[in-house]
Amino acid sequence: QLVESGGGLVQAGDSLRLSCAASGGTFGSRAMGWFRQAPGKEREFVAAVRWSNGRASYGDFVKGRFSISRDNAANSVYLQMNSLKPEDTAVYYCAAGYVGDTVGRPEKYDYWGQGTQVTVSS
Repeated sequence: QLVESGGGLVQAGDSLRLSCAASGGTFGSRAMGWFRQAPGKEREFVAAVRWSNGRASYGDFVKGRFSISRDNAANSVYLQMNSLKPEDTAVYYCAAGYVGDTVGRPEKYDYWGQGTQVTVSS
């Protein structure tokens, strides 16, 4: 089970750090990713980090504002979000899976958290 935390209501330009922890097990060698979904929109890839080499990938909209990291010893993954914009408002989901090079495809992930709401006011 994956459990996200750290969401909330912030103003444009603020920062948030989301956390995701594995409960009752470990991530193993799965890649860890963050997705988001705004009302009426499809789930969107935000970021992912591979277990094998720690290499991170980001959605095109991130443009250097977000940073993903993982702590295998703590069974946790983090998403540091800076310079937040109102269009970043969404429910953010943590996911884990053996995804290979397809880190941006949600159907490749087999474990999902319940989501945490991020709301950015203008």
